[in-house]
Amino acid sequence: MPFHRFEEYENVLLTPHLSTAEAPIIEGQYLYYCLNQKRAGTGSELHYHPNELLIFPVLGKINAVVGKDRRVVEQGTFVLVPPNARHSMKATEDGPLAYLYVKDQTWGVVGVAEDEALPDEAPTMEYSQQIVDTGKHEKKKEGDSQAIIEGIPDCYYKLLASLDTPFKAGTSITWIEGMRSAFGLYELPNGYEENCKSSENEQFYYVLQGSIDFTVGNSSKDVTAGDIIEIPKGSPYKFTTTREDPVRFAAVRSNSLLENLIDNPNSQIA
Repeated sequence: MPFHRFEEYENVLLTPHLSTAEAPIIEGQYLYYCLNQKRAGTGSELHYHPNELLIFPVLGKINAVVGKDRRVVEQGTFVLVPPNARHSMKATEDGPLAYLYVKDQTWGVVGVAEDEALPDEAPTMEYSQQIVDTGKHEKKKEGDSQAIIEGIPDCYYKLLASLDTPFKAGTSITWIEGMRSAFGLYELPNGYEENCKSSENEQFYYVLQGSIDFTVGNSSKDVTAGDIIEIPKGSPYKFTTTREDPVRFAAVRSNSLLENLIDNPNSQIA
């Protein structure tokens, strides 16, 4: 089914030896699509992973580190973490945190500590829990860390003052292109229609405000705040909004580079 809500999925501990994060996971063909949740004052240790990471908070604020850049990230700000960039995301002390958390599937959801060499295979969530249970990291690889700390460009994009910012007069669609994926913010106050016979990439939409008459393939639904729309690559889709019900939603999509890396794992494309 192309329509989801995060509360329909079980929360799992993503990387318990490095983070307090719990999240439901919707697994596409090219992207992991999650809602990362952390209690006040808790979060992840400095770590890294070879996949690109997209972050957009929908509850609370993040004490964020990317490379050496430390900031408090509020709702309405998007964070793009490049592959292998050292980072940490923690909830501030004043409340819990939840953010859209999207990773490409060239690696798993589990990262490695900032001072640890990258293993030959991605660790599993079960192995991360085993480290917590036993206190032993038997698969820790010797060698130098590949974490990137220096020279990382600005990774923070303030797109809205807050998630309930009043709509402006005009329709606005903003896309931020990463190396393997992209993040988009749609603000549609004037009515809008999109009709695509074949989606060029895998896409996920998360409705922040308003309602949308949405069809993916042969399935249709009037989606509202908190609904997720999954559009597989190649699927037809269409949606319609009205002037009477302004719409705001966050979107993510894979790109051709990522799709080639997943579809052709022996490819030399980096």
